[in-house]
Amino acid sequence: MKHVTSAALLSLGLASVPCIASPSAAQELAGYDRFDVTASHRSMPLSASIWYPAGTYIYRAPVTKSAIWQSTDAYIGAAIAPGKHPLILLSHGSGGNMDALGWLSSQLALRGAMVLAVNHPGTTSGDSSPRRTIHLAPRAADITALLDQVLADPDFAPYIDRDRISTVGFSLGGTTVLNLAGVRFDGDLYRDFCKTHGDAMQDCAFLKRGGVDFDHLSDDIAIDAKDPRISRFVAIEPGMTYAVDDNSLKNTDQDLMFIRLGKEHGWPAADLEATGSNLLGKLDHPAYAVFAPANHLTFLAECVPGAAELLARMDDDPVCSDPAGTDRGHIHQQIIDEISGFLDLGASPS
Repeated sequence: MKHVTSAALLSLGLASVPCIASPSAAQELAGYDRFDVTASHRSMPLSASIWYPAGTYIYRAPVTKSAIWQSTDAYIGAAIAPGKHPLILLSHGSGGNMDALGWLSSQLALRGAMVLAVNHPGTTSGDSSPRRTIHLAPRAADITALLDQVLADPDFAPYIDRDRISTVGFSLGGTTVLNLAGVRFDGDLYRDFCKTHGDAMQDCAFLKRGGVDFDHLSDDIAIDAKDPRISRFVAIEPGMTYAVDDNSLKNTDQDLMFIRLGKEHGWPAADLEATGSNLLGKLDHPAYAVFAPANHLTFLAECVPGAAELLARMDDDPVCSDPAGTDRGHIHQQIIDEISGFLDLGASPS
């Protein structure tokens, strides 16, 4: 993205004055907290967050506040509801961040899941570098380190159903999900893909503008990052599927779901059908859902009134502009329902 949306930099922390919650609002919101993750492959701790079914609580507050995005409220630091809960590991896309996906995390938590996420250094809001984006291994290792820590944390581990651990990712996060399922990528295939399609493919254009040398990609693009503790995988608009190493697919976990946004408006790099990478045809009948009208950016949070016009004046990316006829909120609800069904979560609280 051109600016990785300048306004995203305004949404970096719990916002506004907290509001003491009334007991009658007990089931309205999910619980939310933050912590750091120590990861041996990183020079600094990772920022992590967790959404979860709330038990007793004290106050509510918006998790993010932005001139562009609608915020998501949560019960901050609430107790976790008793019982064992499914665990979802969430990976954001290039230039995204964990809290920007609050619209999804909060709703999955309200359906009974604990949803963990990190900000991936080098590919997160305000820290998004093309030369670091192409290094896939650290992203998968971030998720593995997150899982290691939370399963050993006495504040969270007793509430986790270890037989129901899954991962969800969008865009580059979808690539990370595939890595964790056992998919490996081939640098030569990716080089050929980008040289063939050039700037017509958004990911290739982004990397090219950052000076990435496609003839000398890092070996970690071919990393085997499969984590056997994770049993289900949801990849939303995953990138780099044209560069999948077919030899890795025989050892890939097949409990996969793919979500595609848009048909004629869809992101070409995320075309998994025979008209694109044909990854669907190479796997053993993965679950697959297409929602339209929509495009790649429809996955991002809903925007506040006037945000599209503000971005146009700033000559920034059109992250609030969807194809004609798109109802972003409705698309989000369909995504929530589809993931919840695939992961056997509870019914919508509404």
